[in-house]
Amino acid sequence: MRPSAGWRNGRLRAYLALQIAIVAMCVCLFYVQPPDPPPLYELVRAEESRDGLSWQPVALPHRRTYEGRQPEPVLYRMNFERPSSEAGASWAVLVPHFTAGVEISVNGTLVLDSRRETYAARMDRNVPAMALIPQPLLRDGVNDLVVRLLIWGPFAGYLDNVYVGPDALLRPVYDTRSALFFAVPLVLAALQGMLAILFGMIWINRRGEPAYGWLAGAMVIGAGQQFIPLPAPQALVGFLGAANSLEVAMLLHFLACYLRLKILPAGWLAFVPGFAILGAGLFGSADDLLRMHSIFGPTSVGVLLVVIAVMLGRSAVRQKDRRSLFLGSTMTVVIAFWVHDIAAMLNVLPGERLFLARISYSLVLTAIGIGLTWRFIEALKESDNFAGRLVQQVREAEEKLRESFAREEERGRNEALAAERTRLMRDLHDGLGGQLVSIVALAERIGREGAAIGEAARAALKDLRLVIDAMEEIDGDLMLALGSWRERIATQLRAHEIGLSWQVPTPGGLPVFPGLRPWHVIQIVRLLDEAVTNAIKHSGAGMLRVVIEAVPDGAGNRGGRIVIEDDGKGFDIAALQPGGAVRGGFAAGHGLANMRRRAELCGADLALSSGPAGTRVSLSLPAGLGVSAAE
Repeated sequence: MRPSAGWRNGRLRAYLALQIAIVAMCVCLFYVQPPDPPPLYELVRAEESRDGLSWQPVALPHRRTYEGRQPEPVLYRMNFERPSSEAGASWAVLVPHFTAGVEISVNGTLVLDSRRETYAARMDRNVPAMALIPQPLLRDGVNDLVVRLLIWGPFAGYLDNVYVGPDALLRPVYDTRSALFFAVPLVLAALQGMLAILFGMIWINRRGEPAYGWLAGAMVIGAGQQFIPLPAPQALVGFLGAANSLEVAMLLHFLACYLRLKILPAGWLAFVPGFAILGAGLFGSADDLLRMHSIFGPTSVGVLLVVIAVMLGRSAVRQKDRRSLFLGSTMTVVIAFWVHDIAAMLNVLPGERLFLARISYSLVLTAIGIGLTWRFIEALKESDNFAGRLVQQVREAEEKLRESFAREEERGRNEALAAERTRLMRDLHDGLGGQLVSIVALAERIGREGAAIGEAARAALKDLRLVIDAMEEIDGDLMLALGSWRERIATQLRAHEIGLSWQVPTPGGLPVFPGLRPWHVIQIVRLLDEAVTNAIKHSGAGMLRVVIEAVPDGAGNRGGRIVIEDDGKGFDIAALQPGGAVRGGFAAGHGLANMRRRAELCGADLALSSGPAGTRVSLSLPAGLGVSAAE
C-alpha cells in the first residue's frame, strides 16, 4: 500500500482516533491532584536567600530555574502561629513535594532532614516529607520555620507549599501520598525484579527466544535504579542518568522480537545515548555528566518512545495485530506522561510539579511482563500436558463406559423388579383378591350367621388393596398414595354417616420425598387408617377433617404434616393403659403404641391431643423421610 493511500485507510484513522482519545484521558488525569491538608495550615508566603543574609519575598510553591551548573542550596524563611487552644495537641510539619532534598528547622532546631529517607532524595520521586515538632520547641503565637532546599543534578529546584498544623489532620494526607508515590513504585520495582529473574532464567534455557532476554535486561535496569539513593557516587549517578535511555532501548528490541518485526541494523544506535551518559559518569567530571544528560537523557527517551509507538501503530494497522494495538495504546500513555514530566521539569505547567512517567512506564512494563509470563506458562502447560490430557481422556472414556454399564445394569434390575412387582400385584388381585370377594359374597348369602366371616373378609380385602396400592412406584410423591387412601376412607365414612373435609392449604400438598419407598407408604397409610378407624368406632363424630400441608422441619428444610381431626367426644389421654380399654371407649393402648411404632419406623413424629371438642392426630414428616428410617 502506498503511503498516500495509508492515510486514507479506515483502520489508520480509527487507530489515530483511539490514540487521541487516550491522550485526552491522560490530560484529564493531569488535573487530578493528590490530596492536600486544609488551607488553614498552609504557608504560602516566604522569604528566599542563598547566603542567609539577604532575603527576597517569594510565593510558594516556588521553582528555581536550572542555571547550567551544580546549584547551591536555597533557604526559605517563614513563620506560623499556634493558637494557645492547641497547646496540648501534637503538631507536625508537612512538605507534600520537593526537589530534591529539604532540611526544616523550627525555632532554630532541626526537625526534618529528608536525606535520612534515601528513597525520597530522588529528583524523579514525588514522596512527601513529614516530621513531628517536639512540644518544647513550639511557642504560643508566632513560630519561626526555615527550609533549606537541596538541589542535585540538572533538575530545577522545587518547593511545594509547606503545611504546619495538628498531626491528626496532616497525617492522613501524608499516608495517602506515601502510598501513591512510595508504596506503589516500590511494589512495581519488586515485581520487575522478580519478573527479570524469571525471564532471565527462561532466556538462558531458551536462547532461541531473545525477547525474554531483552525484557529481562530492561526490567533489571528499571528495578535496579529504583533502589539507588541520592546523593551517591558519580558512577551511580551516571547509571541513573543513563538508566531510562538504556531501558527504553531494550524495550524497543524486545517488542521487535516479540512481534516478529524487522528492525534495521541501525537499531543498535538506540543504545548510544545511554552509553554516552554512562561513560560520562564513569570517566568524566560532574559537569560532563550534567551536560551529557541534558543533551541525551530526556531527548533520547522521547525519541525512542515515539519510534516504538510508530512501530506498534504500523503493526496494528497493517497486520491487524491485537497485541500491537494494546501495546501501542500503552505507549501512547507513557508518551503523554513523558511530555507532562518534561513540561513540569521546565516549569511550564502550573500547579504542583509531579513526575508521573516513571510510574506509568513501570506499570506498562509490569503488565507486559505478567502477560508474557502468563503466555509462557500457558504454552508450557499446553506442550507438557498433552500426553496427560490424552491419558485423562482415556480415563474419562473408561469412566463413562463404567457409568453406562452401571446405568444399564441398574435399568435392567429396575425393570426386573417392576415386572416382578406387576406380576405379584396381578396375582394378588386376580387370585387372593378374587377369593376374598367370593368369601364376602357367600357370607352375605348365609345371612346373619356369616356376618362375622364377611366382616373379616372385607377387612382382609381392604388390607390387600392397601398392599397392592402401596406396591406401586410413586417416586417419593406421597400425594399419589394419599389420593387412593382418600377414596377408601370416603366410602368408609359415608357408610357410618360421617362427613369428610379434605383440605390441602399449600399448593401441591406435600413435597416429594426422594427416600420414600413402598414399605414406608404402607406404614404411613396403616397409621392413618388406624386414626380413622378409631374416630369411626369411638368418637361419635359427625365430621372428620384431614389437613395435608408442607411445613419446614426443625432444620429449615421443607417437610410435611398430615392432621386428622374429628368433632367427637374425645377421651382422657392420661387414662390410657397399655393392654386395656380406655374410659370413653376410645381404643386399646396397643393401638396407639402401634401408631407410634409405625411413625418411628418411618422417621416421622406423631402427636395426639384430645378434649371435649374432639381428637386431633398430627403426623409430622421430615424432609429426609425414609432416608434414615429403619426398614
